[in-house]
Amino acid sequence: MRDKIKYLNQTLRASALCTGALLYLAFSLPLSAANQNQLDGVKQEISRQQEQLGSKQKKVNTLQKSLKQQELSIATAAKKIHKADTQLTQLNRSISELQQEQQQLQQLQFGQQEMLKELLNTQYRQGQHSQLATLLSGEDSTELDRMSVYAERLSEARANALDQLAATSTEIQLKKHQLTQQRQQQQTLLTQLKTEKSKLEKERQQRKKTVRQIKGQLKSDSQYLSELKTNEQRLIKEIAKAKAAAEAARRAPMDGLAKHKGKLPWPVTGSILHNYGTPQQGELRWKGMVISKPAGSKVKAVYSGKVVFADWLRGYGLMLVIDHGKGDMSFYGYNQTLLKKVGDTVQAKDAIALVGDSGGQERSGLYFEIRRKGSPINPKGWLTR
Repeated sequence: MRDKIKYLNQTLRASALCTGALLYLAFSLPLSAANQNQLDGVKQEISRQQEQLGSKQKKVNTLQKSLKQQELSIATAAKKIHKADTQLTQLNRSISELQQEQQQLQQLQFGQQEMLKELLNTQYRQGQHSQLATLLSGEDSTELDRMSVYAERLSEARANALDQLAATSTEIQLKKHQLTQQRQQQQTLLTQLKTEKSKLEKERQQRKKTVRQIKGQLKSDSQYLSELKTNEQRLIKEIAKAKAAAEAARRAPMDGLAKHKGKLPWPVTGSILHNYGTPQQGELRWKGMVISKPAGSKVKAVYSGKVVFADWLRGYGLMLVIDHGKGDMSFYGYNQTLLKKVGDTVQAKDAIALVGDSGGQERSGLYFEIRRKGSPINPKGWLTR
């Protein structure tokens, strides 16, 4: 079910018109004792149908609210998972780097220990030929001075080696402490990920149940078509609001998409489920394209601009709209969660959302649309071939 949610408002209006017509005919004809009962029966039937339609509308509206809340909960959990995954990747990289640094320090420490052993051994051997022994042996003062300088420098080298070894040992202990902390943080993140993924799966199962219930309420093609038209009107309304807000807040001019036709990167790569202009329902045709992609995949901006809409929209789920300037906008719908908010500036290929199936979709994918001065155009011709 792509957007199959509501027809009841129009059904009620049609019912009201029928009700009025029936009442007009009934009261404008002369009443006899025979047809009084018939009129009462008509009134009761009309009342029953109106009550039934009203009850059905309330049920669908309740289901719609539940769907929205469930998909927003899924979005929150998915965003936490994405953030934790990113942190975990960075943490794993940091732990790997610390382990390499620790190994290098241990090798350095070993070399310093060997150097110190050699210095101590040399100093010990030099001590066996003390200055007193040299003096008593009758050697001249020049040799005595040379041995004295040698002993002094040997002592300095040993002291330096001891200082370097102590510094290396301290740094190794620091690296060990950092590794312990980061491994603890890693474990905390893994636990958090497990909790959020469990919550996400629970919300997904509940959402599936809600979608099935809504689908059961809306069965006819006319209901589906009416809902699609209503959803499109909602989108147009939001576009107008977003455009007005963007123009009011714009400080620096943006160059639009005109110079980049056929050069824009794809927001996601995948098979195309629906192409622009192909039949959607009845006389209604697709205003954008739907690209199949597994849930959780990154959605990327096709060009730089400013986010002017980032919210849940009936029929499109979690939708994000980017204003590129000069009346050009790109739309990204059906998302699992949004990574940007209104007012954020984005660059081409920035991750702006994660692929999902929000809006009551039956499979994951991205709804992508480009509009120029409010009119939809075929987005495929603007993307790299």
